Amino acid sequence: MATIYLIRHGQASFGQENYDQLSTKGWEQGRALGRWLKGKVTPNAVFGGNMERHRETVEAITGGYGDELPDMQAVEGFNEFDHTQVVERFRPEWADRAIMARDLAAFPKPASAFQQIFEQAMGRWVGGEHDDEYAETWPAFRARVITALDELIEYADGGDVLVSTSGGPIAVIAQHLLQLSDRKTLDMNSVIANSSVSRVLYSGSRRSLAVFNNYSHLEAEDPSLVTFR
Repeated sequence: MATIYLIRHGQASFGQENYDQLSTKGWEQGRALGRWLKGKVTPNAVFGGNMERHRETVEAITGGYGDELPDMQAVEGFNEFDHTQVVERFRPEWADRAIMARDLAAFPKPASAFQQIFEQAMGRWVGGEHDDEYAETWPAFRARVITALDELIEYADGGDVLVSTSGGPIAVIAQHLLQLSDRKTLDMNSVIANSSVSRVLYSGSRRSLAVFNNYSHLEAEDPSLVTFR
């Protein structure tokens, strides 16, 4: 059976004006993954969402792996959902970044406080009672990710593939293959590490999740590289 390696992007720039780019640690995570993949995986193709952090993650992986990796092909279906909109529909006042920064600064651990609020915002989005407030509903997001997976498998034609994507699409693919509830899917999404690797085995119409959220390459090289946001 062939393998699809679903890679969550390296750490993005949380709290910066442009979140959609890798932090210094995010680049280090990608290079570490590239070194780990070298000699173990020879992909026939590399895909990714068309977000900046997806492209930069592939660049970082290539830096560790070498120039032998195929060029990344961008597929919009592997993009993350609009997390900014999800949060702002739950906390409209946070459309003003200064107010959000002020509110979070009041907590001893701002990042942890944001994570708790983010999970509540996700629950509101997934619940379906406010679908008219979102540009993309939870069911629509799930459908586009699975469509992208189906199309990738058809294109790959039995070859191994790397996919640089985000936690949301990885969790949705796991949900689809394991028939998980939405609640379990949100729980899985919250623990997917930056630059972690999940593996989907496929052959014809058969697909199975073989590995979920492996970040042993980071633990082996430098445990301080392990991050979840």
